[in-house]
Amino acid sequence: MAKTRTLAAIDIGTEKVCTLIAQVSDGEREPRVVGVASVQSKGMRKSQIVDLDDAIESITESVDAAERMAGSGLRSAFVSLGGAHVESQNSKGVVAVSNPQGEISADDIRRVIEAARAVSLPTAREVLHVIPKNYKVDSQDGIRDPLGMSGVRLECETHIITVSSTAVKNMAKCVNELGVQPEGFVFSGLASSYAVLSETEKELGVVMLDIGAGSTSVCAFVDGSLSYTGVLPIGARHITSDIALGLRISLQSAEKIKLSLSNTAAVDVQPVVGETREQFRERKKKEDELNTANLGLMEEVGPLSRKTVVDGIIMPRLHEMFKLVGEELEKQGLLPLIPAGVVLTGGGAETIGIVEVCKKTLGLSTRVGRPQGLRGLTEEMSYPSFATSAGLLSYGMHLHHMKSNETKESSAYDLFSHLPLKQMMEKLVKAVKSVMP
Repeated sequence: MAKTRTLAAIDIGTEKVCTLIAQVSDGEREPRVVGVASVQSKGMRKSQIVDLDDAIESITESVDAAERMAGSGLRSAFVSLGGAHVESQNSKGVVAVSNPQGEISADDIRRVIEAARAVSLPTAREVLHVIPKNYKVDSQDGIRDPLGMSGVRLECETHIITVSSTAVKNMAKCVNELGVQPEGFVFSGLASSYAVLSETEKELGVVMLDIGAGSTSVCAFVDGSLSYTGVLPIGARHITSDIALGLRISLQSAEKIKLSLSNTAAVDVQPVVGETREQFRERKKKEDELNTANLGLMEEVGPLSRKTVVDGIIMPRLHEMFKLVGEELEKQGLLPLIPAGVVLTGGGAETIGIVEVCKKTLGLSTRVGRPQGLRGLTEEMSYPSFATSAGLLSYGMHLHHMKSNETKESSAYDLFSHLPLKQMMEKLVKAVKSVMP
């Protein structure tokens, strides 16, 4: 009978806290989601904790609701980590192969990654991820997996993501208060990439933008490897603030108007036969009106012009956001290396007109990425806002498979690697004879 284990993810963002609980059986490649819960986030600002008690309260509410739906409790979970404190750099490590006459072992690979990890950091920062990009064995470069190859010198290029130690400790304290052990902290942008990007896009070169409420995470893949990560301190809530200021209404009302615009398709009004120019203008003006009476706004707001709000308020902010992204990509020299274009995800990816503005500003093909690779309660998670939480599960699955393969390969290598060929054959003959009658 296949053994089943529980995999959980907690995405703690500026706007919401989302908890997913999944069941995974041996041999399965995709987790089956059995519990989903999303609640409004409290105590968070720009993806960082500003009130510990409020943050713990919202995380507790989300985890409890997911546990009730799944019918089981949580002991550990993968937890997202984001915010402007996230930074990245590329590093290289070099080691001598421990057994030059033999093959490169899993231990050699671990040592070269540790060598690349040894970068100088301020005392208030720590390494969150060390992601190998490619390896070089002696004079041969561009190697994806050097295990079992022959060589004397092993090099590794890695992408290192660093974070604030204080942010990690505060997040760990929030989760530990619930009696949940963090199985690992994962950069929210990296997690989202596991849920929405295809291997083909990564190989061609692609940029993923995870647009949250308070910040936007940027992940650039070149030749199948993560080459750049960063966080811009601008998100979907800035669009809401612009609407609130422009229309002189509350943030709650501005958010409702933004969601209404994003969920309602614009009508392309065309003149009809026999209609005068004045009649066409009146009909076009009426179609352009956004009826706010049924939105439940806190203020008395009359009919609004859709074109005025979208073209006059939302589009300029989106243009500014993508202009910042373009400047960052240009500074890193990445614009010519991403022919697969841009993938937008996160709650902000559903903003009206965002795909068109991104295409026009960056001059790259653009699509909206939705979570993939999960089974079970997938209908609840079909929105871009669930990309990070779904990606945390996919990341957990990937990590589990990597550890399983590493253990098998390491065990096989340890059994035979240090034995001369003659001694190896003698042991093999002896083992065969021991089982013969």
